[in-house]
Amino acid sequence: MRDIEQYLNVRSAVAASVSADGTLAFLLDTTGTGQLWTMTDAGGWPVQRTFFEDRVTFAEFEPDGETLAFGMDEGGNERAQLYRLDPDGHVTEWTDMPEAKHRWGGWNSDGSQFAFASNRRDEAVFDVYVQNRDATGADADLVFEGDGWLSLAGWSPDDETLLLHKAHSSFDHDVYALDIDSGERTHLTPHEGSVRYTGLEWGPAGEIYLVSDEGRDRLALARLTTDGEMSYVRSDDEWNIDGVAVDEDTGRVVYSRNADGYTDLTVGDLDGGELTERDTVSFDGVAGGVCFFDGADRFAVTATSDTDNTNVRVATVGGETVRWTDASVAGLSREAFQSSELIRYETFDDREIPAYVTLPDEESPAPVIVDIHGGPESQRRPSFSAVKQYFLAQGYGYFEPNVRGSTGYGKAYTHLDDVEKRMNSVRDIRAGVEWLEATPAVDDDRLVVMGGSYGGFMCLACLTEYPELWAAGVDIVGIASFVTFLENTGEWRRELREAEYGSLAEDREFLESISPLNRADEIRAPLMVLHGANDPRVPVGEAEQIAEKASEHVPVEKLIFEDEGHGFAKRENRIEAYSGIVDFLAEHV
Repeated sequence: MRDIEQYLNVRSAVAASVSADGTLAFLLDTTGTGQLWTMTDAGGWPVQRTFFEDRVTFAEFEPDGETLAFGMDEGGNERAQLYRLDPDGHVTEWTDMPEAKHRWGGWNSDGSQFAFASNRRDEAVFDVYVQNRDATGADADLVFEGDGWLSLAGWSPDDETLLLHKAHSSFDHDVYALDIDSGERTHLTPHEGSVRYTGLEWGPAGEIYLVSDEGRDRLALARLTTDGEMSYVRSDDEWNIDGVAVDEDTGRVVYSRNADGYTDLTVGDLDGGELTERDTVSFDGVAGGVCFFDGADRFAVTATSDTDNTNVRVATVGGETVRWTDASVAGLSREAFQSSELIRYETFDDREIPAYVTLPDEESPAPVIVDIHGGPESQRRPSFSAVKQYFLAQGYGYFEPNVRGSTGYGKAYTHLDDVEKRMNSVRDIRAGVEWLEATPAVDDDRLVVMGGSYGGFMCLACLTEYPELWAAGVDIVGIASFVTFLENTGEWRRELREAEYGSLAEDREFLESISPLNRADEIRAPLMVLHGANDPRVPVGEAEQIAEKASEHVPVEKLIFEDEGHGFAKRENRIEAYSGIVDFLAEHV
């Protein structure tokens, strides 16, 4: 029997960037946290370029050279700082304002300047800055004072305009063109209701490509002019077209389609505003983060599946897709990893809920972990999970539902859990348990509910609403009370989250009524609670208060990591956390 530590030593390589000479940069967690590495050939020997205790969050080559921009926070606090890595290995800390968040906005065309959004001036809003590549600290030009949750999508081809994205909520966005010299902002997407405009990319003629659900239930590929006129270029009535990448020099386009959780990519060329499709690339799992090589005949993409750990692959248009990186599987057999089956089960209002199910091939009924994703604006998809593969190897089954409110199934589906409809998503879990109970391979006396972040709320709500169903619960960085969560979450997040959950001013009584903390006396199953002390999204007080209150009724184990935030980025902490979960479930399940 293999220890979970071996599984947690399975590596991943993600977030590709390609230099003008064809060098591939990526993040690899060989040392325990994601660090920046480079390589020049498929299967070649990678070179480690950063050596920090904390994780690197992104990296991007300058347009025509070897210098890299990268980001890093401290202890998971998400207050990312920006850095420059020179070819000789020298690192310059560009921002050096550790109390503020910094969001990368891209290099200009010659690499002499870069842009970013930051909440330096006011923690609750993001402003736009432009900084010379040799400047540091406060030596950045404030070009626009923001009024909310702003991010940048890059410089126009002529370097005169920045593309500005504003999120009112996870499902309601706006796009602006920001004139750098004057600071004048032009609204490109006036609309009514909730509309997503995301995946913004400049085209070669100064037009903008994006995905949107304006006037539609599914996301589709669209073209937007700087005069604010939008038209759809490609659409799919069944599935979301959920991303697009454009090479400004050649007009080559790659767009992605999320078909029941699986990714397929379409390659095309722009000519006079028309898109001609050239090639398709399909995956057995999930792929994204397209980055073009010079000339755009090849592109790098991060890919994963149930049975393949995450690696960077390079696709040749009209040719093969080759895995470049070789992130280790820690001596485990790839052939032993198990794939999930996509099923649909009927819920209380006759809707069908999609779920990924993996059950062991054994004669005796198995315990099952019901693992609920966070968000809720997210989707469980067929990607590699070392933790899941460990539990499958130990004889557990795995059940991963995409309850109402999940993305990937259209706009209407995502809004089925809004505010007063919140607990209907918990009823979807109850219906999933009914499906499990009717499955002979499942031991329904040994069901575990587990979730992280919003999934942690779902875990706790399942324990309080349906206490008789569960043998144990595992809450990872979860919400115990929507009131205290909204009161204490980062200032920059509160308005965005109130749009999903309800506001403190208008919905406090309702939020109190659905908060598991206020029904902790209903919990009957042993509970494990894990959290990071530096979590800016779901503050650690959520873990402290549910652990204290639930311990009055059931056995509770609590594990807090002083150097982590919203999740566990450092391998030694992941090993401690999940080894603790293994021991907890061995005792109670």
